[in-house]
Amino acid sequence: MSHAHLQVDTTPEGVRTITLDRPERLNAVNPALADALPRAVAEAHADDAVRVVVITGAGRGFCAGLDLADPAALDQRSRTGRLEPLAWVGRWVLALRQCDKPVIAAVNGPAAGAGFGLALAADLRLVAEGATMTAGYVRRGLSPDAGVTYHLPRLVGASRAADIILTGRDIAADEALRIGLASAVLPAEGFAGSVAAYAQRLAAGPPVALALTKRLLTQSPDAPLEAQLRDELTHIKTCFATADVAEAMTAFREKRVPVFRGS
Repeated sequence: MSHAHLQVDTTPEGVRTITLDRPERLNAVNPALADALPRAVAEAHADDAVRVVVITGAGRGFCAGLDLADPAALDQRSRTGRLEPLAWVGRWVLALRQCDKPVIAAVNGPAAGAGFGLALAADLRLVAEGATMTAGYVRRGLSPDAGVTYHLPRLVGASRAADIILTGRDIAADEALRIGLASAVLPAEGFAGSVAAYAQRLAAGPPVALALTKRLLTQSPDAPLEAQLRDELTHIKTCFATADVAEAMTAFREKRVPVFRGS
């Protein structure tokens, strides 16, 4: 299915890449893009052929946040926008967190504002050398949205999060890796190919186990220890009942790489 301002491609291995496609505006968000992305992620969530989701940007940027030069984008503050409790930024974040497939943010260039929040909501952040990330809100006289105040402290700690948000400064790729904001930093040359190889390795994993692991990781920051222990046990029992576990055991005995089919 086509979506405005998105390119959607799926490999035979089950890697679905969703590319924000407004390169002339560093993939800044207008109403059409704001609506299209959560629908595309929801489709990936519902498609059993999809094992991993990659979100990236066309051209030299990842996502510059709300397109402040677009009057239609600013009209998100209209009556309809005010009546929607989560607005588009909330729908963006929840789409990624509610997707059972691992989501990779492939940060190929600047990620700012809601684009920064989009990267934070992913399970993994692969960042190109030379790319920068910034909350940036304070530069425009704004407080954050897009889950930035939720995810960032959980990733880098309260003190670092306060520094990043309150100063609005740029975070270079090497700093992002050092403070735990980036999962990995990859060379800018050949970045897309390196991301594809990483995603393909992930897609070769057991889909049920990956989905249940993502659920556990998503809930863990706010879950009581006993509840987390119970959920871990429930989910591992579910995994033991899958054919993928039997395949893993057989492959171990046969000294070969298992082929997981998600059953």
